[in-house]
Amino acid sequence: MQNTSKQYDAVIEECRSLFIKKMSDYGSAWRILRLPSLTDQIFIKAQRIRQLQENDVRKVDEGEKSEFIAIINYSIMALIQLEKGVVENPDLSTEDATLLYDKHSKITKDLMLNKNHDYGEAWRDMRVSSLTDLILQKLLRVKQIEDNKGKTLVSEGIDANYQDMINYAVFAMIHLK
Repeated sequence: MQNTSKQYDAVIEECRSLFIKKMSDYGSAWRILRLPSLTDQIFIKAQRIRQLQENDVRKVDEGEKSEFIAIINYSIMALIQLEKGVVENPDLSTEDATLLYDKHSKITKDLMLNKNHDYGEAWRDMRVSSLTDLILQKLLRVKQIEDNKGKTLVSEGIDANYQDMINYAVFAMIHLK
């Protein structure tokens, strides 16, 4: 499992690096996005991955990897929005956003390590296409929870679903390397 931790960190570092570069380019404009907007962005990325996996012809020269990175970064943005709330104007410096990014990626990695221990690294035997389908399933769950105004009777909340999407996307990227 030590190898998983190192592989996980390498994927998160790649995603984090892109997040910081985009923060330099755009600032924290994403802070105005409501959760359903972020969920829809993740959904678009997951749908595109599924289409790439199913179609023989690609008309845009981008692969699954960049879409999985986007899923990870948008999911971390959603976790930050859950913590901080939506704002009318961008309000985070690159440094503050990066601290929040690091906080949520660490919490999510800790969850992965605990689940990975209990499941015996079962994800290593899964196909990338199955991980994509699980992300899509989580997205449909999040959409339903959002439609229910965040209320659930017996299910985990939106945050846990975003964390699972991050972890599935990291696993997919590890498989793609």
